[in-house]
Amino acid sequence: MTPQIWHLITSEYPLQIGGVSDYTYLVAGGLAATGDEVHVWCPQSTQETPSVQGVTVHRELGQFDGNDLRHAGEMLNQFPSPRHLLVQWVPHGYGYNSMNFQFCIWLWKRAARARDYIDLMVHEPFLAFREGSLKQDAAAFAHRLMTIILLRAARKVWVSIPNWEACLRPYSTGRHLPFSCLPVPSNVPVIENSSERLRIRDRYAPEGGFLIGHFGTYGREVAKLLMKSLPTLLSGGSNKAVLLIGQGSKQFRIRLIEEHPELTELVQATGPLVAADVSRHLAACDLMFQPYPDGINGRHGSAMAGLAHGLPMVTTSGHLTESFWIASGAAAIAAVRDPAIVALVECLLKDPTERTRLGQAAAALYQERFDVRNTIAALRQDQRYLVENTG
Repeated sequence: MTPQIWHLITSEYPLQIGGVSDYTYLVAGGLAATGDEVHVWCPQSTQETPSVQGVTVHRELGQFDGNDLRHAGEMLNQFPSPRHLLVQWVPHGYGYNSMNFQFCIWLWKRAARARDYIDLMVHEPFLAFREGSLKQDAAAFAHRLMTIILLRAARKVWVSIPNWEACLRPYSTGRHLPFSCLPVPSNVPVIENSSERLRIRDRYAPEGGFLIGHFGTYGREVAKLLMKSLPTLLSGGSNKAVLLIGQGSKQFRIRLIEEHPELTELVQATGPLVAADVSRHLAACDLMFQPYPDGINGRHGSAMAGLAHGLPMVTTSGHLTESFWIASGAAAIAAVRDPAIVALVECLLKDPTERTRLGQAAAALYQERFDVRNTIAALRQDQRYLVENTG
């Protein structure tokens, strides 16, 4: 296929921290590696922007206000028309207390007047109603109005998990928009280093015992599940220890120890780590304990990291869990808030053969569905179709 020009619109980009930032960086680099020309349009930052061959980063989106959007539009107009804009959508990412209507209208104008192709990659659609304050309900209503505008602008909608299509399609106002699921890869590269793995185990694992890992950001709902399960999991012996990995881990450990001081020596936390160090700490674990209130699904980057490293995982099923998780046999799964999840961990620790099988199935599932090469292949296949049918 003739090299194409991509314009990735994103609310964050490295060295800014965030899942959308990491995702955009991986996709931009993957597209550029095929020979395509990639332009990333993102907000201003005082931090250094990483250099990737074939990727040009434009910080002109600034604060996403009217002046910034006009300036970015003028710069976009210097590229050949029609331009292909791949928008990374999370409603809370574009400022204005997650209600930036002018950004949505700007995209609609790009489609209606500049005749650009607008593709949405929806990481999160909108807030739910009746899950918080009246202020949150007002934001949830605004998000749906923004969704209507965005879907009027869009040529195609990519979603991180299939459930988002059912959420979004009622707001397409009768348009027959194509929806497709686009894999979300791990943002933690696999670092092979056996000596580092052993060093980390020596530091955190009990002698002759097991090291159970959890990787995440320790948001409120996940923290509740961990707070409920970890004391039971670590009771009745000292052959197990838990390693909390990632941003927010130290703060969560403090709260856990305040309520359960008997766990002081059994639970440790790394705090935030660079990706390579996350990989080394993941590799040191015997298994990962990853409960999710909405169930394991393809939008959880922490789960993707475990899969990519071929680690056995104990997790939960919930309303957003896709059917293939059960069919693949790539994780040991209990229902959300089912106390039997602790028994799953205990069984796995006693069964090295099953841990090995789970790890192999996890790695196979990751390669089949979530590796970034699948994301790039899907985008380029769609681009090929667009070129062939529009000239």
